[in-house]
Amino acid sequence: MKDNPDLDGRLAVVTGGASGIGLACVRKFIGCGAEVIVIDRSEDSSEILEDIGVDVHVADISDAELVASLGQKIRTDRRVPDILVTCAGNLQRTLPPDELSWPDWDRIIRIHLRGTYACCKTFGTMMAEKGEGSIVTVSSVMGLRSGPLHAYGPAKAGIIHLTKTLAAEWGLNGVRVNAVAPGFTRTPAVEKGLDDGTIDMSLVAENTTMKRFVEPSEIADAINFLVGPAATAVTGVVLPVDAGYMVASDWGVFGGPRN
Repeated sequence: MKDNPDLDGRLAVVTGGASGIGLACVRKFIGCGAEVIVIDRSEDSSEILEDIGVDVHVADISDAELVASLGQKIRTDRRVPDILVTCAGNLQRTLPPDELSWPDWDRIIRIHLRGTYACCKTFGTMMAEKGEGSIVTVSSVMGLRSGPLHAYGPAKAGIIHLTKTLAAEWGLNGVRVNAVAPGFTRTPAVEKGLDDGTIDMSLVAENTTMKRFVEPSEIADAINFLVGPAATAVTGVVLPVDAGYMVASDWGVFGGPRN
C-alpha cells in the first residue's frame, strides 16, 4: 500500500534531491505515487538517481536566471509542479566572525537564502497562476536558536521569514508555504563529521531529549505530511523535527533533561 495515495499523479520538484534529506523526500514521494523532478548541482546526481525513476536537472539554484529558465522548461515539457521542496544547501564550519571569510559567508547565504527564494519565486508564481500548490522550505533549528554559525544561522532564519511572507502572499491563490526546521540529522555530511571526529555524538545526546540524531526519512515524513491532504489548512508554519533539541536546550542551566 502506498504511504499517501493522494499524491498519485502529483508532480514534485525537489532541490538537493541527490543526497540526505532531499533524497529521502524523493524516495518518499515516489513511494506515495508522485512523479518527481530533482534539481541538484552534483554532476553525479543522475547516476545516483537513475534507478529511482526521476528526471534530473543539474543546476546551481543560486543562479536565479537559470532557475527561471529551468522552470519554464519544466512547465513546457511536463506541466506546472504541484509540490516544491527546497532541500538544497551546504554546511558551514563553526568559525568566529574574524575567521569567517566573506566568500564563505556569501556562499552560504547565496545557496540557502537566494537559492530558496529563486526556486519559490519561479515555481510558486506558476502555482499561484494555476490556483494551487504546496511548497515546503527546509530551514533549521539553527534558524530558531543562537549558535556559532554566523552565515548558516541567519540564512536559515531568513528562510523562515521568507516562508511566512510567501504564505501570506499566495494564500488566496491556493498555494500553501510551510517550513521544516530539522535538528541534527544523520546526513552523509554529518556521518563524515562523526567519522573524522569533528562532530561529537555525546554532545548531540546531551542536548536532545531523545538522545539521538534525526534520520533523513523522519524529515521526509514531516514534509510528506505538510504537502499532503491532511494539512490543507496549514500554511505559514515552521515545524521543528529535531528529536527534542528545541525543548532540551533551555534545560541546560538546570542540569539538562532528566532521564
